[in-house]
Amino acid sequence: MATAVPAERDAVAGAFPGASHEVALRGVTVLEIADGPDVLAAGVGPALAAASTATALTAAALTGRPYDLVVSAGIAGGFAPHAPVGSLVVADEITAADLGAETADGFLPVTALGFGTVTHLPPAALIRDVAAATGALTGAVLTVSTVTGSAARAAHLGDLHPRALAEAMEGFGVAEAAAAHGVPVLELRAVSNPVGPRDRAAWRIGDALTALTEGFGKLAPVLESWNRHDQ
Repeated sequence: MATAVPAERDAVAGAFPGASHEVALRGVTVLEIADGPDVLAAGVGPALAAASTATALTAAALTGRPYDLVVSAGIAGGFAPHAPVGSLVVADEITAADLGAETADGFLPVTALGFGTVTHLPPAALIRDVAAATGALTGAVLTVSTVTGSAARAAHLGDLHPRALAEAMEGFGVAEAAAAHGVPVLELRAVSNPVGPRDRAAWRIGDALTALTEGFGKLAPVLESWNRHDQ
């Protein structure tokens, strides 16, 4: 499990009752939970999240215990009215929303320039199981390097990505690292605020972290029974 910050890491870890201990790697610390997942605060933004996740994946592979799944988890902004504050969102696509170029005709994703990747698709069967177990909404989760702070930007992203339910900063980076190691990826987010004008008084970070813990409590049996080789 890869979160951005320690508060999110602790919210995820709180869903698993086993004893835990920290393992320090170069540049990142992994929280290993007995009879549960490894969880790390990978850092804010797609670049640091990718680097930290890749470090953890490499370390696990070198010890002979490679991971079967990588989960990007945390809180997020939700696109109103589709993903209200307090809801859970599971990504059926993880898309880098601002990776590309501005042109006279508008934004072009990097793939339209003839190279790169902008979208990763988690396993469809796993998405269905996660949504059924947690009640999460299913749709696109956008990764951005700059958090949206205006209604105009929110509307623009909604026009470009009409299936978008949430916006965060790490999912695509985590997915890139997972893909480089040939490991499936999942993204699960709890909505703390609407995407749009920044109104910190309206943010419900504590409620979102609680929803994240509750969601992963319901998700645990799904993860325990899931086998990537059966997909």
